Amino acid sequence: MKLPTRQDVERLLPARVPFGLRVFFRGAFLLLGLATIALALAVLQDEKERSYRNYQDGFRKNQAQIAAKLRHPTGQLVLLNPTAYDRGVTPLRPLVLPFSALDFDDRNKAQQAVEMAGCLVQYPDAASMCVAVGNNPFAGGFIYAVGSFNSGPLVSHSSGTLDLSLAHRARITVDMRGQRYRWIAPFQAMQAMDEGRNASPFANTRGRLVGFADEGPITPASRPVRDFRGWLWQDSRCVDGAPGAQDCARRAFVSVRLPVELFREALFSKGPAGIVWPPADLDQIKVQVEMLSPGEVKPLFDSNAGGATAPFSWAELTPLLLPGEKLRIRKLGAAGASTDIVALSGAEATERASPLIASLIRRLQVDGYDAPITSADIISTPLGRYELTLTGDIRTVNKALTAVATRVSWFVGGMLLAIFVTWLAIELRIIRRITELTRRAATVSKGVRASDNLATVDLADLRGGDELGVLAGGLQDLLQRVNEDVRREQIRVAQEKDTWHAVGHEIMSPLQSLMVLHGSVDDPAHRYISRMQQAVRVLYGSASPSEAFESTALDVQTLDVNEFLSHVARNAAAAGIPGVAFEPLAQPVRVRADEYSLEDVVSHVLRNAERYRLPGSLIRITLSQQAQEGTAPEAVITISNLGPQIDAGLLDKIFEYGVSGQPDADTGAPGQRGQGLFVAKTYMAKMGGTITAHNLDGGVCLELRLQCAT
Repeated sequence: MKLPTRQDVERLLPARVPFGLRVFFRGAFLLLGLATIALALAVLQDEKERSYRNYQDGFRKNQAQIAAKLRHPTGQLVLLNPTAYDRGVTPLRPLVLPFSALDFDDRNKAQQAVEMAGCLVQYPDAASMCVAVGNNPFAGGFIYAVGSFNSGPLVSHSSGTLDLSLAHRARITVDMRGQRYRWIAPFQAMQAMDEGRNASPFANTRGRLVGFADEGPITPASRPVRDFRGWLWQDSRCVDGAPGAQDCARRAFVSVRLPVELFREALFSKGPAGIVWPPADLDQIKVQVEMLSPGEVKPLFDSNAGGATAPFSWAELTPLLLPGEKLRIRKLGAAGASTDIVALSGAEATERASPLIASLIRRLQVDGYDAPITSADIISTPLGRYELTLTGDIRTVNKALTAVATRVSWFVGGMLLAIFVTWLAIELRIIRRITELTRRAATVSKGVRASDNLATVDLADLRGGDELGVLAGGLQDLLQRVNEDVRREQIRVAQEKDTWHAVGHEIMSPLQSLMVLHGSVDDPAHRYISRMQQAVRVLYGSASPSEAFESTALDVQTLDVNEFLSHVARNAAAAGIPGVAFEPLAQPVRVRADEYSLEDVVSHVLRNAERYRLPGSLIRITLSQQAQEGTAPEAVITISNLGPQIDAGLLDKIFEYGVSGQPDADTGAPGQRGQGLFVAKTYMAKMGGTITAHNLDGGVCLELRLQCAT
């Protein structure tokens, strides 16, 4: 049974389609997508580190800003009155000022003090009022009422007039501990004098508020309350800025000190715990301040009016806190005890975030990220020490970054989608057609190895107006041209084979007759006739000379190359190559070679040397043995002549079939077909040897190497 050859197996297998460029192309898009994702992750990592550092900086700044606010009189007012507005803004309740007392007799000082403390309650009609007590119990048990309102020109009360409704007046009511205190205080103007000069018509109006106990009608026996003190100032400028108007509304500022007997009694009757200040029921005292105009029942200003806005409170600290931050304020006691005053938390972020991105951000590592962030500070006031503890929440960094990353993820997803769509479009439009074109082109090699050597590939469906269509069309036309050339070559080879058959048949008959005439082995002609018969047998039945030489099977045996070269040198003149010199060695050199083929090799080299040597010069043949460590010894045959050198670009090409240095090599003249050195190289390779050419000074050398026989 005949085993299948390699050609048969390849003919049955499908054509192998190269895929290197497709892998490169798809890998490039894959790397582009991975690079986009890696870039997004690197940006997230960097942003998380930046956000963490920014959060730490912001945390420290927030703590410093909150402490600074609370150290300011406005902040101290909140610390001293932590529950001042738990029951609403009105009616007004006294606040504990961060000052020991108010200089209520001086308008500028009193106004500056209440504005700095931030205790003014604002009303819709641009009025304001602050009701407070000092933080020093030894300044007296007084309640201060300081504020401002808009009014027409003030009408002063004349001394001795019992009807107080004829002038502007203040009515103040205090409800505390089940008792009510009420005062009515008419305005008594004081003429503004500039140190003895006449009064200025543009001078501000200033006067006292003389307080009477509002217990009934004023009689000649009624006397002002001794410790009631009050002042009322009015600017000369109109509120609306109209110059020269007489009856326009002007800004009035009132400052009153109210005597509270219960406060004084508590101060002078010290209990077992000592003086308690401020009073424990301070937030339960209600104060109402009304400013009345002459003859009017409805007051110009009423502190119980609706729409009042509270001053600075804890709510103003909340915007300073970042999401997740917590502020805790405690009042430190003398014995180490502490009382919590307030606990505030920053507003939570409400942005939508992706759980997947949140999980990814949590896995990003940042040095020191898991360490808690807490800062404490101490605020000292005249009434005690307060501890501020600000606690940060690192998770808010993740939440904020997740919210931002969720919004940006749409852009990253869009980039990945664009990369995928671009790859898909190119894959369907270009790569698929390239793959099909490559697959069909790969079948060309399979087709040319078939028995008929024709490539039957149809590329008509891949034709088109673009580059691939033009390439497919060009390849289709080229394959058609190749098939036509193959058919012509098959016809030519068949004709040439027939010619070689005829020539071989006609030559073999005379050679058989000559062999009979020169049958003796000692006859010199017998050797050349045998070589002619071998050459005819090599070429007989072959399609071309090159195929004949390459397919020749040599009979390699042991040969004494020293004696062989001596014989060649002696008979060279008979073969038409005179002047061949060889100095044989003293001992035989045995190599593995085919005698007739080796003689053909040497003859072709000698003919080339004869053709190019200088007239009258010798062709020298030398023989030597060389052996390198680890390799078998070799016999080196050197054939050199004097003459023109071989062009450097032809040193390797002269052994190719059809390459000749003669100008008529293309004419097909006998002996000039460029096959002599090709035959020499082919036979040397079949005998396990090599042949190389070298340029010498003034000549050329061809070196033949054969393996020595063991």
